[in-house]
Amino acid sequence: MIREETVFGPIFSRRLGTSLGINLLPEKGKICNFDCIYCECGWNKDGHTDTVLPTAAKVHRDLERMLLSLQQQGTQVDSITFSGDGEPTLNPEFPAIIDDTLALRDRLAPTAKVSVLSNATRVHLPQVFQALAKVDNPIMKIDAPTNDLIARINKPAPGYDIARVVEALKQFHGNFVLQTCMLRSKEYDFDSSRPEVLDGWMNIVRQLRPRQIMVYTIDRPTPAQGLELFTPDEMTRLVQPLIDEGFNLQIKGALNA
Repeated sequence: MIREETVFGPIFSRRLGTSLGINLLPEKGKICNFDCIYCECGWNKDGHTDTVLPTAAKVHRDLERMLLSLQQQGTQVDSITFSGDGEPTLNPEFPAIIDDTLALRDRLAPTAKVSVLSNATRVHLPQVFQALAKVDNPIMKIDAPTNDLIARINKPAPGYDIARVVEALKQFHGNFVLQTCMLRSKEYDFDSSRPEVLDGWMNIVRQLRPRQIMVYTIDRPTPAQGLELFTPDEMTRLVQPLIDEGFNLQIKGALNA
């Protein structure tokens, strides 16, 4: 599902409520340094029709126009969310765009939270971390605990290293949200419930101690075929040790699960 606007919605998010989206990537394409088997935007290879990134000036203009319109309509927004068609921190103007967005939020939608959905691959870059540390909800993805397992489910660009990601996330001192997608795939030999995945992932959670953990499953069409979702009860059972240890977990199944 490729977004065709820089600012889109509002839409209802399972995790964030009424969410106004910001896409910092091409309006008719996809750019990402992951190629996740469950990505609702499809495979990277199918998103090369457009490579033009929106500028900070365009994002500011489009967001201001949308927020003014929603204000006039009396529509409340729970979250202004950077998501879109790929990894938002790949936009070279990401830090400036965050500053602009926070200023617009404060002026036009002061009750809204600013959220960023990121695969956490660039948190080790000082300018990216500093920008993420300013938003209300830096939501960082880790789906598996080893490079080999991540290669199966997320298919990252060369150079990815989970150890570097974990070290970079420690800079938040727990003041971030961790998001994890649980699924099964026979073709890709991946199952979130296997000890090799689950135990290592829980150990990463214990190292990072995020203020909240969002655990969810597939809910939309995926580029890879034959993926199996988890029910909310299954996911709750799998993460029960973390619940027992006092971690704050939000568990979301598919809408029909």
